Amino acid sequence: MWILTKIADLVQLKPQDFNKPSIEAIEDKINEKYANKVIPNIGLCICVWDITDASEGLIGQYDGHVNINVEFHMVVFRPHKGEVVQARIKEQTSAGIRLCTPFFNDIWIPSTELPEPIEFVEAENVWVWTCEDQQLYFDNNEIVRFQVIEEKWYTQPPTKPNEPTDSDAPTKTSYQAPYSIIGSMAMAGLGCYMWWE
Repeated sequence: MWILTKIADLVQLKPQDFNKPSIEAIEDKINEKYANKVIPNIGLCICVWDITDASEGLIGQYDGHVNINVEFHMVVFRPHKGEVVQARIKEQTSAGIRLCTPFFNDIWIPSTELPEPIEFVEAENVWVWTCEDQQLYFDNNEIVRFQVIEEKWYTQPPTKPNEPTDSDAPTKTSYQAPYSIIGSMAMAGLGCYMWWE
């Protein structure tokens, strides 16, 4: 679920950062740039693990910024295919269940990846699994275990600046997550954590 990725980048320290120790100022700038951002085909960056190399700082001629070439390891969230992960049920529809962790919201379990026999109760917006004459509910906010079966990556294409239009109608934009996980809860031991205690 957690990997270390080596990254090389240029860090700019502003004069107001000079009152901090150099290593702290560099780490702060790296975290400011990368933390909580998705790098395509790498994963969701969490924080700096360590700094492995840094060049001597070169002071910019006009702005007084110090430019430093840095190599560092970044902690990245990217569960591998087949890994079992714990998350919380965020919402449910007839198409499946959306899960989240404290830092990641784009986990989807399609209805075809839920245990059988199962049905969606529309009046309550909840999935119910019938197991040995017992009805087990997938309640919202319940902790569940799921298995990662697929990753999806989406890179937002560059957009043009808004052009003036004659219409005053608002334009509808749809959000697509840059990184999402598709999972399964169809196997034994998966699903609500409390069922298997």
